[in-house]
Amino acid sequence: MANKGDLQRRQLLLVQFGRKVSSEPRLGPLLEILAEEVRQILSADRCSVFLVDKDKNELWSKVAHGLEKRELRFPISMGVAGFAVQSGEVINIKDAYNDTRFSGEHDKVTGYKTQSILAVPLKNREGRPLGVFQVLNKKRGFFDEQDEGFLQLLSVIASAAIENAQLYEDLKKSHLETIYRLAMVAEYRDQEDTAKHLRHISKYSALIADRYGLPYDQVEDIRYASPLHDIGKVAIPDSILRKPGKLTPEEYKEMQKHPEYGAKMLEGAESKLLKLASRISIAHHEKFDGTGYPNGLKGEIIPLEARIISVVDVFDALTTKRVYKKAWSPEEAAAYIRERAGKDFDPAIVDVFTKAFPDICEMILLEIIP
Repeated sequence: MANKGDLQRRQLLLVQFGRKVSSEPRLGPLLEILAEEVRQILSADRCSVFLVDKDKNELWSKVAHGLEKRELRFPISMGVAGFAVQSGEVINIKDAYNDTRFSGEHDKVTGYKTQSILAVPLKNREGRPLGVFQVLNKKRGFFDEQDEGFLQLLSVIASAAIENAQLYEDLKKSHLETIYRLAMVAEYRDQEDTAKHLRHISKYSALIADRYGLPYDQVEDIRYASPLHDIGKVAIPDSILRKPGKLTPEEYKEMQKHPEYGAKMLEGAESKLLKLASRISIAHHEKFDGTGYPNGLKGEIIPLEARIISVVDVFDALTTKRVYKKAWSPEEAAAYIRERAGKDFDPAIVDVFTKAFPDICEMILLEIIP
């Protein structure tokens, strides 16, 4: 039976655990926190957090100690974790290899030696299976009844946090898909491969923003707002937008209005992402030396996000075949970006782009090779 000091310690751990998991709305980082906290609290060697994939009837995890961020998937009927989820029972095993519910497949792959296992199911608000905590190899002795009870308490807190994170993620995906579809409306008229162009702008801009040192949330906002940079093109006539030859001065003047059209379309939006997209739209054709359009902004007066998108937008435009030009090689396009540093582009952004160029080339290569 636990003494008073031990009970107070566990109450404190519960409060600290709840505080940590409730402050992280993102599912991936949340699962990492859960696995590490449980591992330490129960003095175990490893902890995995498996979630139920109802569509595939599988358990999956990106957070399993010893797997180096690799996603792990297996049938929901497999192993101790599967048994815990399907039965809804706590499973406490002292000798894994002498228990018929244990599958040694993962040990074979990783070279790990599982001895003791404590598996506690995670359930949603309706009591349906959500996932399972699987804790391996108690550092001293075996998992006891106190460990079982404590992990069950932790699982209640964890389940609520996971459900909230999943709801947040679903809502965000829905929001982002709407934005992506809106971006495709504009790009569909100007691109042979609309989805490819939007994918490039999103990936390249997020990579540069991350390497520039921006915080995660800002990087993600840029990733998802950047595809709307040319939304104003929906107001440009096809006779200009898809003209195979050189534009007349009047046509070019009309084309230069698309940043303003885009900003007006997004004006007054309450969404943080759409507000960012509006700032990007109006300024992504401004040049660092002040010779850009529509407002002739100069230097760091140009929003940072727009300075990032201007680099990746020109790079992708140069390396993409259009009705009026051939595609440049990535090396040729990168050389042009470097040449225009301090003129068209922010030198600091160009420096980050240059350092990230091998990773951009790898992204391009992965798209070419199936």
